[in-house]
Amino acid sequence: MASKKTIFVAFAIEDERQRDFLKGQSLNTKSPFEYIDMSVKEPYDTNWKDRVRTRIKRSDGVIALISKNSLTSSGQKWEIACAKEEGKKVLGIWAYTDDRTNVQGVLTVVWTWKAIEDFIDSL
Repeated sequence: MASKKTIFVAFAIEDERQRDFLKGQSLNTKSPFEYIDMSVKEPYDTNWKDRVRTRIKRSDGVIALISKNSLTSSGQKWEIACAKEEGKKVLGIWAYTDDRTNVQGVLTVVWTWKAIEDFIDSL
């Protein structure tokens, strides 16, 4: 693989711990991607969507952590829709082994290093 890719991670705030695990993987020196943290640490403000869209535009692709929480996460839904509007590839990975929630329009696979690597290689 050539250079590191920049990946935007879309997740429901309830799945923040799983996001942290993914972030930990990206900090591995052999990781093929760089992690962008755009989690909302403050209440939504008027500039939030503009800031997220800018980050998504700068990304090579988007990984969405999918769980039952995704179905009610308006922020994550917007991030995924924004990524599609910007022409970014989106890969869903199931955040938990016992949760196989499907989000319409998002190809979702089991969370494995190989699946993430294959997605990143396709960017």
